[in-house]
Amino acid sequence: MFELEPFVADEYIERLAWRTPGGGSRGGEAFDPKRLLEEFVNHIQELQVMDERIQRKVEKLEQQCQKEAKEFAKKVQELQKSNQVAFQHFQELDEHISYVATKVCHLGDQLEGVNTPRQRAVEAQKLMKYFNEFLDGELKSDVFTNSEKIKEAADIIQKLHLIAQELPFDRFSEVKSKIASKYHDLECQLIQEFTSAQRRGEISRMREVAAVLLHFKVKTEDYVKDQLEEHRKSDAEQYLKNLYDLYTRTTNLSSKLMEFNLGTDKQTFLSKLIKSIFISYLENYIEVEIGYLKSRSAMILQRYYDSKNHQKRSIGTGGIQDLKERIRQRTNLPLGPSIDTHGETFLSQEVVVNLLQETKQAFERCHRLSDPSDLPKNAFRIFSMLVEFLCTEHIDYALETGLAGIPSSDSKNANLYFLDVVHQANTIFHLFDKQFNDHLMPLISSSPKLSECLQKKKDIIEQMEVKLDMGIDRTLNCMIGQMKHILAAEQKKTDFKPEDENNVLIQYTNACVKVCGYVRKQVEKIRNSMDGKNVDTVLMELGVRFHRLIYEHLQQYSYSCMGGMLAICDVAEYRKCAKDFKIALVLQLFDTLHALCNLLVVAPDNLKQVCSGEQLANLDKNILHSFVQLRVDYRSARLARHFS
Repeated sequence: MFELEPFVADEYIERLAWRTPGGGSRGGEAFDPKRLLEEFVNHIQELQVMDERIQRKVEKLEQQCQKEAKEFAKKVQELQKSNQVAFQHFQELDEHISYVATKVCHLGDQLEGVNTPRQRAVEAQKLMKYFNEFLDGELKSDVFTNSEKIKEAADIIQKLHLIAQELPFDRFSEVKSKIASKYHDLECQLIQEFTSAQRRGEISRMREVAAVLLHFKVKTEDYVKDQLEEHRKSDAEQYLKNLYDLYTRTTNLSSKLMEFNLGTDKQTFLSKLIKSIFISYLENYIEVEIGYLKSRSAMILQRYYDSKNHQKRSIGTGGIQDLKERIRQRTNLPLGPSIDTHGETFLSQEVVVNLLQETKQAFERCHRLSDPSDLPKNAFRIFSMLVEFLCTEHIDYALETGLAGIPSSDSKNANLYFLDVVHQANTIFHLFDKQFNDHLMPLISSSPKLSECLQKKKDIIEQMEVKLDMGIDRTLNCMIGQMKHILAAEQKKTDFKPEDENNVLIQYTNACVKVCGYVRKQVEKIRNSMDGKNVDTVLMELGVRFHRLIYEHLQQYSYSCMGGMLAICDVAEYRKCAKDFKIALVLQLFDTLHALCNLLVVAPDNLKQVCSGEQLANLDKNILHSFVQLRVDYRSARLARHFS
C-alpha cells in the first residue's frame, strides 16, 4: 500500500480507523477509543519493523550498485586502451595507404603523359587517313560505307569539318566542299533516323541519335546568325527587334518541347541549348539597347526642335548657374534677359508619346533578354535614359524656357502663356508616371534598385515643382500687373468724386468692368491648366492678391457721397467676380471689403453702429479709420467727433 502512488497519509489513517472495530462511529455508543489507540500502537510497531527491513534492502542495493559501477568503470578503461591501440594501427594503415596512393597517382600521371600524346598521334593519323580519302575523291573506309556505323562517321566528319574551316580556300576549296557535303548528308541521315525512331516510338534510339546530333550545329543557330549578323552593326533598331523576336520564339519553342518527356533534366538541357545559341548576343545586349535608345531619343527631340526652327539654348550648370538658381528661387528675379517665345510652350505630346513608346519597347526587351540577376540594373539604366531625355532635355528645358519667357510684372499686354506650359507638363508627367508604374515597377519591385528609382523620380518631380511654382508665382504677379495697368488707364479721379452729384447713374465704373472681364478669363485659364488641389491653391493665391490690389486701389481716392455709392457698386461687381473662384476665403475678403465701403456713404451718426456690425467688429480700428478718412467730409468736426 505504501508503494502505491500517490500516497496520502490522512487517507491512510482514515481507512485504518474505519477498519478497526469501535473506531468508526465517533461520538456513538459503539466508539471504543482504547481499542483504537491499541490498534494505532500495534500498527506503528509494524511500520517500524517494515522501515528497518526496507532500509536494510536499500543499503544492500546501494552496495551492489557501487560494486557494479566500479566494474563498469574498469571495463570502460580497458576499452579505451583497446581503442587507442586500434586508432594507432589505423593511423599507420592510413599513412601506408596514402603512400601507396601517391605512388599509384605518380605512376598514372607518368603513364598518361606517355599515353595521351600517343593517342593524339593515333587519332591524328586516322584523321589524316580519312582526309586523304576526301582528297582522292573516293571514300573507301568502312566507317563511311557502312550505315550501321553512322555514329562513328558523324564523330569523324565533325572533326574533319572543324579542320576544314581552318584550311585556305584557294588551295583546298574542293576538299572543303566535299567534307561540307558529307557533313550535311550525315546530318540529314541522322535527322531522318530520329524521325523514323520517333514514329516507331523507339525512345532509346531517339535518345541515342539525339546525342550524336548534339555535336552538329542546331539549325536554329544558323538561322539566328543569318537574321542578326546582317543588322548587328548597321541597324541597331532592326537588330534589337530581330533579337527580341527570335529569342521569344525560341523560348516559346522550348516551352512547347518541355511538354514532351525529354528526361528529368529537360529544363536544364533546353536552357543550355538556348544559351549556346544566343550567348554572344545577350552578353552585350544592354549596351546596344542603351546606345540605340540614346541616339533614338536625341533624334526625336532634335527633329521636333528643327520643325520649330528652334535652336536649343544652353541651360548651363555649375557654380554660377547654381548660385543664380538659388537667388532666383528666393527673390523671384529673372536674372537674365526675358525671351519672346511667341507663345510656344516647346512641349509636344507627340514627342512624349514617341519617347515613351521607345522606352516601353526597351523595357519589354530588357525583361525578356536580361539575365535575371542583371534585370533590375538594366531596367534602371533604361529609366535613367527616359529621365534624361523626357524629363531633363524636354520638360525641364521647356520649363526653363517658359520661365525666361515670363515678362516682368509691369509689362503691358503681356502674353502669359506659362499656364499652357504648366498644363502640358502636368499631362506629360501623368503619362511618365503611368509608364513608371506599369512597365518599370514590375522589373525592380523586389530588388534594391526600387528605392533608387523611387528616389530618382522623387528628385526630378521636386525639381520640376520648384520651377512650376516659381513660374506660377511670377505669372500671378504679371496678372496683377495687368490689372494695375487697366485700373491706371481706366479709373478716373472723377469717378468717385463727380462734379455733378445729381446726374450720376448708379452703376459700376468702366475700370471695374474691364478688370472683372480680365480676371474671369484668368480664372478659367487656371482651371483648364491645372487639376486637383492645385486649382484651389492657385486660385486662392490669385484671389488674395486680387483683393489686396483692389483694397489698395480704393485707398488712392477720396469719395463724395455719390462717389462712395459707385465704389460700393464696383466692389459688389468685384465680389461677383470673386464668387467664380469658389474659394470661401476670397469671397469672405470681398464681403469684408464691401462692408468697409459702406463707411464711405453712411451717415455720420451711424458710423459707430456700422463699425460694430458683424462684418467689421473684429477688424483693426486703424483699418476702419483709413476708410473713413477717404470721405471728402472727413475733416468736418462733426464726422471726426462721431468716429472718435
